[in-house]
Amino acid sequence: MDYKQTIDYLFNQLPVFQNKGAGAYKPGLDTVTALSAMFGNPHKSLKTIHIAGTNGKGSTAHTLAAVLQSAGYKTGLFTSPHLLDFRERIRIDGKMIGEDEVTAFVDSYLSRNNDLQPSFFELTTVMAFDHFARHGVDIAVIEVGLGGRLDSTNIITPLLSVITNISFDHTALLGNTLELIAGEKAGIIKPGAPVVIGEDSGVREVFAAKARETGSEIIFAEDSAVFDSCEKAPGSIKYMGTPWGDIEGELTGECQTKNTATILTSLKKLAELGVKFSADDVRRGFARVCETTGLMGRWFKVADKPLTICDTGHNPGGWQHLSQQLCGVKSRLHMVIGFVNDKDVSSILGMMPRDARYYFVKPSVERGLDANILKDKAEAHELTGPTFGSVAEGYEKALSEAEEGDMIFVGGSTFVVADLLTLLKR
Repeated sequence: MDYKQTIDYLFNQLPVFQNKGAGAYKPGLDTVTALSAMFGNPHKSLKTIHIAGTNGKGSTAHTLAAVLQSAGYKTGLFTSPHLLDFRERIRIDGKMIGEDEVTAFVDSYLSRNNDLQPSFFELTTVMAFDHFARHGVDIAVIEVGLGGRLDSTNIITPLLSVITNISFDHTALLGNTLELIAGEKAGIIKPGAPVVIGEDSGVREVFAAKARETGSEIIFAEDSAVFDSCEKAPGSIKYMGTPWGDIEGELTGECQTKNTATILTSLKKLAELGVKFSADDVRRGFARVCETTGLMGRWFKVADKPLTICDTGHNPGGWQHLSQQLCGVKSRLHMVIGFVNDKDVSSILGMMPRDARYYFVKPSVERGLDANILKDKAEAHELTGPTFGSVAEGYEKALSEAEEGDMIFVGGSTFVVADLLTLLKR
């Protein structure tokens, strides 16, 4: 197969969560364990950092990878989902896996006689481990896909586990209480491997009990004074009094101060484990995370006139921070909003600013929520505006109506942001 045929196979012949939702979720590690064994168990040769959590996983993973890259480590990074290109999921030192390597891996899988029937994510996970092992990375930062305990990535034994926070998302699969969700994410805690908890989210004992069971050191970032204060500046947040001096972070979302506490606490523990990096490495990593690793979509500016921001926040926990940031915007807001159909939309709509102009859109994935259904739900929260069959149509209408000094926000779903970035790339 050529690369286009390979991508078609991955997305159309395998169960893909972004298209089918829960119907594509395959809990359990038997298939991915057997699949990895088929390729020589590449995960067993890797030094890894494993990152779970409801929100903040991506920012935490990318920033840790940026610091490690700045320190000269050959750094693998596995994240999901992608925004523009499947290959964004698998990077070494910020460089995406090659098209020929994706094709070669899938061809190799298909040439073997097996009846494993992996999901898209199971095959992609082993592809990442194989890529990192073959290229001899020094350390790989691995982001959990969904949950933790039964996630395909959970066959690794990491140097360090990190759980950023817990809030309600994927409740049909992970449980409908914070305790149940925390129990699933705590499943990445491994015997003897230390774990950093970013926010205990009111379920501290769930994590503490799992750490006692596995004999793992547990560190709560909320208990660690890893910076004295912080102050926002245009395009950055400055953190004073960290163990590596004052640092300036490129990521500026409301959630980033808590993410930074998690990241700095994790770096302290990694240093204790013998991972070497300097204060300059930390400063460079925080200041240039997007350029270094390819991160996009976190309070991400895509245009200046009018100021246009997109963000992939897509659940109530993420919108608690986004709503604070949006409410602080002084200019007139144009909100291009869409969701997938298995999210707690009403809860999120209740957090959105009432005085904005809304453009309700449908993202271009099978799970995309019909814009007219979204409009009906929004009106119950006194949010009004026209509907559009695509993100492109809604964004172009917002552009035509925005006046000088206005701001456009595009979000509600990773797939809405992906549609916007695809449009702008064209």
